Amino acid sequence: MEKAVRRLFERYERFFNRSLGGKSDMSELASLYASEFIGAAPAGVRTGKNDDQFRRGMTQGHDHYRAIGTKEMRIRDIRLSPIDEHHCMAHVAWTATYARTDRPDVNIDFDVHYLVQALDGEPKIFGWISGDEQALLKKHGIA
Repeated sequence: MEKAVRRLFERYERFFNRSLGGKSDMSELASLYASEFIGAAPAGVRTGKNDDQFRRGMTQGHDHYRAIGTKEMRIRDIRLSPIDEHHCMAHVAWTATYARTDRPDVNIDFDVHYLVQALDGEPKIFGWISGDEQALLKKHGIA
């Protein structure tokens, strides 16, 4: 399962970066997610379905990332915590690069913890836990 989960996040990284370049295929990105999911952050816990509303939300999110100058999202490390033969938590360390017009680019490191289920050898994200993205962006003068 470890190789398949690593490939899942390598695909995620490629899709995300293509969308930052204006070549988004949210249906392709949505294929990395389970039919239903949960997300948790300091702003609260949300549940959702992998449907048209989710894809629209992802499109708006990537539009926002482009608008604030996000140039690239790069995986620094992936560490897996197995739960059972079908589930794990993937601890993904990311670096986001932001273009600034008045100063050098800014790199921000952050972690997201993803809940992953692998059925029939195909892993899907069914949840994630993240920190306070807005506070981190403000700290670095992005938001």
